[in-house]
Amino acid sequence: MKRLRPKRQAKMVTRRKTRTIYAGKVPIGGENPIVVQSMTKTNTADIKSTVKQIKSLEASGCEIIRLAVPDMSATKALGKIKKFISIPMIADIHFDWRLALEAIKQGIDGLRINPGNIGAKWKIKDVVTSARERGIPIRIGVNAGSLEKDLLKKYGHPEPEALVESAGRHIQILEEFNFTNIKVSLKASEVLKTVEAYRLFSERYDYPLHIGISEAGPPPGGIIKSSVGLGILLSEGIGDTIRVSLTAEPEEEVRVAYMILGSLGLRRKGVDIISCPTCGRCRIDLKGLVTKVEAGLRNIDKPITVAVMGCVVNGPGEAREADFGMAGGKGRGILFKKGKIIKTVKEDELLDALLKEIEE
Repeated sequence: MKRLRPKRQAKMVTRRKTRTIYAGKVPIGGENPIVVQSMTKTNTADIKSTVKQIKSLEASGCEIIRLAVPDMSATKALGKIKKFISIPMIADIHFDWRLALEAIKQGIDGLRINPGNIGAKWKIKDVVTSARERGIPIRIGVNAGSLEKDLLKKYGHPEPEALVESAGRHIQILEEFNFTNIKVSLKASEVLKTVEAYRLFSERYDYPLHIGISEAGPPPGGIIKSSVGLGILLSEGIGDTIRVSLTAEPEEEVRVAYMILGSLGLRRKGVDIISCPTCGRCRIDLKGLVTKVEAGLRNIDKPITVAVMGCVVNGPGEAREADFGMAGGKGRGILFKKGKIIKTVKEDELLDALLKEIEE
């Protein structure tokens, strides 16, 4: 008699333990959920358009928003923007400590500024003192495209070790002022270089990490690069906040981030659609049907899985773990729930029948 092997449970991702910090009321690091964030693509000084975009991102599930702050007019707009939004706001500032000080006065929830680029120690101290008084964390953002010249000379190229050494320099500056409310990112546009930099950093420090692939590009290429790089890191337990950097609308960044997290069982939000690639048995416009199903379920936040299959031969079996599903045939199709057929309907009624079943 043939013996059946016991069913193996999928191994869950074990998060690396990091310190816990807060951006506003959102906890980052430790055992807290990985936070999804994005960045506005508007002119920050344009308060109306910036608030509109942030509101849209909030509806998409964005939990922290970062804004570029290149000058004082943008800085002065931060307080007005914050009055209209509900998620923590991070000011992204380069070089000018005066912008950082004003941003803190405007009520931001976090700073992205590299202390080593500010200049004199007294300038750094002013920023650190003000941030400490308001309980505002500082993100050190190391980027392969803007490494220190001496590190480029030492390593020849922006190697992972150079990124980690640069981050270490900035951390040391803050720690000298007894400031440890820190988050770190080490980004490059090259996937494997980024992955290795985060691995090396995680071996040496326990500061929470913001992960992303810098300048990933437009979809679909940017989505693929981000999914591969971030998927590797997340599967190894590395990452406390995540941004998918795409040359696309920021809402797409948020959608893809949740899909990456969901694929690893780390967080689930909204509908996960599974569908077959089609073959010679398919007798319906499956591609068009999937597009319509996706559009019809876009506003659902509840984590459910919906299967859209091209034929009734394998549909229910291959998608038996789906919460709901349908499989098309010539002229007719079936609806199923948890792998069990619940009704047969006409082909042109499949979409409406599925959406109704899910709504009920």
